[in-house]
Amino acid sequence: MMGERIRGILLWSVSLLVIAFLVLPLLVIVPISFSSASFLSLPIPGVSLRWYEALLTSPAWGRAILNSLIVGAIATVIAVGLGTLAAVGLHRNEFRGKALLMGVLISPMIVPIVIVALGSYFFYAPLGLSSSLLGLGLAHAALGAPFVLVTVSATLTGFDANYARAAASLGAPPLAVFRRVTLPIIAPGVISGALFAFVTSFDEVVVALFLTGPLQRTLPRQMFDGIRENISPTILAAATLLIVLAVGLLLTAEMLRRRSQRLRGIS
Repeated sequence: MMGERIRGILLWSVSLLVIAFLVLPLLVIVPISFSSASFLSLPIPGVSLRWYEALLTSPAWGRAILNSLIVGAIATVIAVGLGTLAAVGLHRNEFRGKALLMGVLISPMIVPIVIVALGSYFFYAPLGLSSSLLGLGLAHAALGAPFVLVTVSATLTGFDANYARAAASLGAPPLAVFRRVTLPIIAPGVISGALFAFVTSFDEVVVALFLTGPLQRTLPRQMFDGIRENISPTILAAATLLIVLAVGLLLTAEMLRRRSQRLRGIS
């Protein structure tokens, strides 16, 4: 008993040290984003919201934020649809090559992003989609769909197929069974996957560099161009908002995970 407690304490200690090592450098930018100085410096000479005001009032930054939201919405809707259908189909059927197909479907998670960006550019260029928000949204959907597939597949592992069989035996058509029985149970996994797909799209910059022009700049590309051309604390204000967004979405995903556990009766 004492040995298990010691191992648990050591595991938590190491985990906290790793998290601190990864997260603390990111938190350094938060106080600088409130600096009153016109350049990056620590300690800050004073506190000011001038860079957040510049972020929210600048036409260039506003257009970049709007473009990111549009692309994120397109990518999330497509990724959720494709990822959920793929997860349900793979869960219901057993066939030769299922593991191989699963590996192919999640391959965008492990393929170098530069290869994805280059391939997307050559594929979309003849179609006229290489400098459009739609083309970028489609490319981001391909990057986000594996996250939906993985989260929904994990939720389906605890799904009791007898519920769907009971509904079908009572005369419900397959679409009604999915909409009224399956989907409400796996909804936490679907929503979690949607959050990951949105964050993947909202934070992606490499594909955006290949597939967007001056009028289609997303927020990450605007930040990248700003770092390359003129380092301004406005970039840190944008980065701070992205950190807040990521933390909020992760907390939401954790709440959904606990709700899914309660629905399966394993909390």
